[in-house]
Amino acid sequence: MNIKQLSETLVNQIAAGEVIERPASAAKELIENAIDAGATRIEIATAGGGKSLLRVADNGSGMEAEDLELAIRRHCTSKISDTLFDIRTLGFRGEALPSIGSVARLSIASRRAGSAEGAEIVVAGGKVSPVRPAAANPGTTVEVRDLFFATPARLKFLKTERAEAAAITEVVKRMAIAFPAIRFVLSGSDRSTLELPATGEDHLARIAQVLGADFRDNAIALDAEREDVRLGGFAGLPTFHRGNSAHQYAFVNGRPVQDKQILSAIRGAYAETMPQGRYPVAVLSLTLDPALVDVNVHPAKSDVRFRDPGLVRGLIVGAIREALKHEGDRASTTGAGGMLRAFRPGFRPTPSPAPGGSWSFQSSPYRPFDTSPPGASANGFSEATQAAFGETGMPAARAESFVPRETAVQEPASFPLGAARAQVHANYIVSQTKDGLVIVDQHAAHERLVFEQMRRALSGRRLPSQGLLIPEIIDLPEEDCDRLMVHAEALEQLGLAIERFGPGAIAVRETPAMLGEMDVPGLICELADEIAEWDTAEGLSAKLDHVAATMACHGSVRSGRQLRVEEMNALLRQMEETPGSGQCNHGRPTYVELKLSDIERLFGRS
Repeated sequence: MNIKQLSETLVNQIAAGEVIERPASAAKELIENAIDAGATRIEIATAGGGKSLLRVADNGSGMEAEDLELAIRRHCTSKISDTLFDIRTLGFRGEALPSIGSVARLSIASRRAGSAEGAEIVVAGGKVSPVRPAAANPGTTVEVRDLFFATPARLKFLKTERAEAAAITEVVKRMAIAFPAIRFVLSGSDRSTLELPATGEDHLARIAQVLGADFRDNAIALDAEREDVRLGGFAGLPTFHRGNSAHQYAFVNGRPVQDKQILSAIRGAYAETMPQGRYPVAVLSLTLDPALVDVNVHPAKSDVRFRDPGLVRGLIVGAIREALKHEGDRASTTGAGGMLRAFRPGFRPTPSPAPGGSWSFQSSPYRPFDTSPPGASANGFSEATQAAFGETGMPAARAESFVPRETAVQEPASFPLGAARAQVHANYIVSQTKDGLVIVDQHAAHERLVFEQMRRALSGRRLPSQGLLIPEIIDLPEEDCDRLMVHAEALEQLGLAIERFGPGAIAVRETPAMLGEMDVPGLICELADEIAEWDTAEGLSAKLDHVAATMACHGSVRSGRQLRVEEMNALLRQMEETPGSGQCNHGRPTYVELKLSDIERLFGRS
């Protein structure tokens, strides 16, 4: 077979397979061009997840008519000259526009600020039309329609319009964090408008626009340098964590990257402080000599290679650990908010006290133990307040919800986990058995019990739910709302009834009855993170056990709750009946047992 030269159109289509993988890739390339042109305002519009329409308009320097002719030809660029060792712009390969034009309908209209008129060029499936005069504002507007119409096979590999739109949103957010002095507007028929006003030099204000206002109050500033490599940005507190790694952003010389080495360094820095399955929130910015980093690793320019990767990793790990050492001990503001919600009374007393002088309360048999005794005040858990627990009827689940009343009067020796004798540090139940004692972690144990009940419900009837008198409204990004609603039916099977409440909000109308008083916003946010991590409905179906575990964790008996003896015994009885109750959902033990012989050995009696 003879070797032959491929046509320019086919060469461009082959290149497009690496440069333009999806609509978000095209959006990234066009936004980079706008930033390199000195724009201070960039407007992005989409339709059909970017497949039908992607328009990027900027107020940058613009182009002349002769520049447009070169812009749609491969390897034509104004950003580098002879070397790849001093790249100071986002784009430099000169492949994006010709690649897009070879697989879509591309039009570029541009005008320089001092020019009387603009010019426009159109490329459709690799066929170039002559440049023509056009009315245009100063700057450049690039419009991409019918992406991959010239290569239909590529369309089959794209995700849903919602998923593609969410990917474009993520690209815009990353660019916005990297360049806070630029105003970004993202709009279209397939999304709610996202507007990010310029914040100038206030980088933290721009990050707060993207990651939420909570990040401002829970972030530690980073400023470290080692051998001419400088690290800036912000690291979240260890107690301010999320359910996936989507909230970790890295930039190298202003370029957004998704480098595995940097993400690995972040995990290493938090390794000793982050709960299993949780991810820190961080925005890191590395600045170094362009000659010390290779950004030409892949046409998409999302990966980089450092000349000294060990130096970079050591800088990141060392700087974050040092910052956490000095400021990481403070509690996150979100944790404080959760605590206030936990201490909010879940029940209201009846107008008169019940017999015996204690107040009677109404509660669901599925409701777990509540936190606040009648009359609890802002004084907290002083000695006097704690003493009140021993003489007050607790607004808690009845022991009967765990085990029939008649079993509670049996002798302690007949139970494997014995009979409760005390609660230590408001977290551990001490139980006496026939030949020793058992120490139970009340939260871990009850979490497992609730999880097993929820897991059984997945294969059987719908879990009982309790309606909220006033629906809880949770503000979320539009893409998170869409993901949750896709799986609303599966969540309703678990007793969690949700519905849309306008753009960017979810209304929770029912919660699982067995979870009782709970942190509804925290649960919804965590479920949104998990669904985003799995991405597809099939992924959620395979992970429903994990969803049940997440909901169980949010509704289980919390550490620090004072329990009555009846409640502690009820918990022990339920543990004895539940397979796997020796470990919580996270693999930690729920109790430890000491035989009397072990105790006697400690005191030298054996």
